[in-house]
Amino acid sequence: MKKPNLTDDERHRVVCMLFESCKNGKPEHGKINEVATIFNVTRKSIYSIWTAAKKQRMEHIPINVRSKIKGKKGKERVPCPIETIMGLDVSKRTTLKRLGKAIGHSTSTCHRWVKEGLIKSHTNSIHPALSQDNKFIRLHFVMGKLVFDRLLRCVMFKNMSHIIHIDDKWFYMTNPKCRYYIGSNEALPYRSCKSKRYITKIMFLAAVSRPTYKENGEVLFDGKLGIWPFTYQEPAKRKSKNRSAGTIVTKPIESITKKVTKEMLINLVIPSIKEKWPANASKEISIQQDNAKPHINGKDKDFIEEATSNGFNIKLSQQPPNSPDLNILDLGFFRSIQSLQDEFPAKTVEDLVKNVTEAYEAETFETLDNVWLSLQACMVEIMKRKGHNDYPLPHLAKAAQRRNGTLPRDLTVDEDLVKECIQFLITCGLIGDLDQLMLDLGIQVPF
Repeated sequence: MKKPNLTDDERHRVVCMLFESCKNGKPEHGKINEVATIFNVTRKSIYSIWTAAKKQRMEHIPINVRSKIKGKKGKERVPCPIETIMGLDVSKRTTLKRLGKAIGHSTSTCHRWVKEGLIKSHTNSIHPALSQDNKFIRLHFVMGKLVFDRLLRCVMFKNMSHIIHIDDKWFYMTNPKCRYYIGSNEALPYRSCKSKRYITKIMFLAAVSRPTYKENGEVLFDGKLGIWPFTYQEPAKRKSKNRSAGTIVTKPIESITKKVTKEMLINLVIPSIKEKWPANASKEISIQQDNAKPHINGKDKDFIEEATSNGFNIKLSQQPPNSPDLNILDLGFFRSIQSLQDEFPAKTVEDLVKNVTEAYEAETFETLDNVWLSLQACMVEIMKRKGHNDYPLPHLAKAAQRRNGTLPRDLTVDEDLVKECIQFLITCGLIGDLDQLMLDLGIQVPF
């Protein structure tokens, strides 16, 4: 692209270069084109400057080839009123049109500010409300995941390879609102249902652990223990256009009770753990779950009987209340599964089950391992905010680090931050089982 105008200094340099190459009052052959290339302008621009300079020299007057353009041309750009925008209530900043109306500028001007990086778009999600006790419990939970590495002389997160995260989630047959890209003359897609409140949905229970692999990338255990739908099968009671009466059909379990989750845990989850768990790994396993009412506790006799057989010692533990950011599945893995599941249409319950199961199996161990690192990064943010959840999801450039071979297995934590959090917990009277960490860091254990 050609430059629109030369500065006065550049125009002076053009004249000097041409006069230096003059022979018999004319620039040497091809010099004008050469100078035009150097300054990235047309030959005509250089020739007009040379003509004016040559005429002034012949008339024995001082050479002046400064531009005759006075002032700036075109409409001045509107400066972005950052302070005004920041002073507005966020409800007036939900769209560019609404923002422009609030500050008295056009939507296109606001769009230009976005393109220039002066303002940016942000998608905001509602966080679980935390009580003061919730924050204390969250911080204590995170501190319990730290260990002092005597070899590296630093505080870092425990490996967590013995921990299994389980959680359940509703997957829907379709979304109420979808975006499609269609041809200019193509008919618009048509979707319908009796009510958006009753779109077919199925709850799935998933279980994942941390993948293990060698330094050369060879996968020893992908961490995926299984995903199971809460469904049941029964013969169809009536004939329809899709099937005859008596055909075995799959139906979702609408009410997920404690009895249903207990049967799922004992009959499917634990047998899958025993089947897929690495042979050389410790069989002292902790299953972390949230505090949903249908979940059983670790004192259930039937669970203990199944969980302590075949040399395994599997225990149930609860994550802190109102803390989906401390569960691998809620933190990101469910979202990754859903993005794959949405790529395939589902018209029946069987289709939905098939799509979700295949999406789960298609996830790579790198994706799951990345979420485990994101969990550790979230824990660091929780420490910085003393248990609060008002932090943006941290980004570690994991893909780039993995390509370069610099991705850490576990994150290290600043020692001063750890000491600050421990002192905070001491003040609150929540020391718990942090005695060893405190001794390693040289903090006096209160008695």
